[in-house]
Amino acid sequence: MKLIQNYIDGRFVPGKQEFDDVNPADGKVIARVTEAAEVQVNEAVAAARCALRGEWGRIGIRERAARLQRIADAIEKRFDCFVQAEVADTGKPVSLAAKLDVPRAAANFRVFADLVKMSGVEAFQTETSDGTGALNYAVRKPLGVVGVITPWNLPLLLLTWKVAPALACGNAVVVKPSEETPATATLLAEAMQDAGIPKGIYNVVHGFGPGSAGEFLTRHPDVNAITFTGESKTGAAIMKAVAPTVKPVSFELGGKNAAIVFADCNFEETINGISDAVFLNTGQVCLCAERVYIERKIFGAFVEALKQQAESLYAGWPNDAETNLGPLISAQHREKVLSYYRLAQEEGATVVTGGGIPKFGDDRDNGFYVQPTIYTGLPEAARCGKEEIFGPVCHIAPFDSEEEAVALANDTKYGLAASIWTGNLKRGHRVAQQMSVGITWVNCWFLRDLRTPFGGVGLSGIGREGGMHSLNFYSELNNICVKL
Repeated sequence: MKLIQNYIDGRFVPGKQEFDDVNPADGKVIARVTEAAEVQVNEAVAAARCALRGEWGRIGIRERAARLQRIADAIEKRFDCFVQAEVADTGKPVSLAAKLDVPRAAANFRVFADLVKMSGVEAFQTETSDGTGALNYAVRKPLGVVGVITPWNLPLLLLTWKVAPALACGNAVVVKPSEETPATATLLAEAMQDAGIPKGIYNVVHGFGPGSAGEFLTRHPDVNAITFTGESKTGAAIMKAVAPTVKPVSFELGGKNAAIVFADCNFEETINGISDAVFLNTGQVCLCAERVYIERKIFGAFVEALKQQAESLYAGWPNDAETNLGPLISAQHREKVLSYYRLAQEEGATVVTGGGIPKFGDDRDNGFYVQPTIYTGLPEAARCGKEEIFGPVCHIAPFDSEEEAVALANDTKYGLAASIWTGNLKRGHRVAQQMSVGITWVNCWFLRDLRTPFGGVGLSGIGREGGMHSLNFYSELNNICVKL
């Protein structure tokens, strides 16, 4: 049985006890994971702080950038290992891990390696009363030790999205990956060693939230900032934990995202785009669309076409190249999704397709699969229309006017993402700018430029990451004023 250990100060070390790492495709235990005790979290933070006083704190921006490029090289060298580790932990199709998760992980390091070399800071000539003037300029300094807490849906992608800019800015990190998906954060430690990252700069502690590694990390007084992606309620708990030390936080939380489809859209492209937006990664993406609003004149045709798309998805074994639908992450999460499937019917929904558990006749029946599901007919106030489900499911409702569509889409406590589908580009711009979200796509979904701001409003998060926004979060700007 494979043993996944903590990584502290350049060494793999055991924890206080072990827990199971389960393959969601068949429910089998694939590894044992060592849970970090509080003393080990303390050791990781101390190692990170000590490492900042060593080589990492002395090298310049160009050398840091060069080492980030070497991390990307090391990921690509181990490409198949990362893909298989991600597939085994999440159950996602190998085609998705190989196309999205691992390439984006390497790209994150390359983008921020380039960006940190190009980033500028303010400088002003200041007039003074005596006429001699002054010069004000800023310098960028690392925050120190950054606690990185990542989710299970895109484990490597979202981990590197945070670690790459944190290291680019000269910080050290202590990573707490999800207990459901521990493998790639640990494998990344080997890439760090290959790339010449000094010991103590990258540390991994495994465990859970309350009373475990997550809580120990967030309330540690020597952690200078916390970055977190995950559930909104967990983000609220982290805010409470960090309040006494007033440390900065960056949160990308949940979403109950809307898609608005106008009758003048390119029908085939929109069906394909909405199918991805609802069912990609079995709906386990914070950006997925769970509320789909269709202009009434194409409502019936759209529902039927999306039904066909859902029913054509193939829930094969994850390593089958033809598989495009995987399991949910765990038995517990499947029960949560199924509880919403039952609730939707209690609230009066019409089941267009799905709503249950598929049967395979092999070991996949011991995994955590659910059927892709589409509902219509729910009232807007229904819980299934307001609460994030995080599964392969959407509710489709008609609208009659642009104003109504905007109002329906914005009627949520979340505000992460939206997508607009129309052949009228003027309307696309107009409606997109009215969305109360952090990112709006027009005639596409999940298309990202890593230089642009990313984050949410309301229950969907605090702050922005991406491009200069990441560099600004992971560093302190120190203003220096020189009298001339």
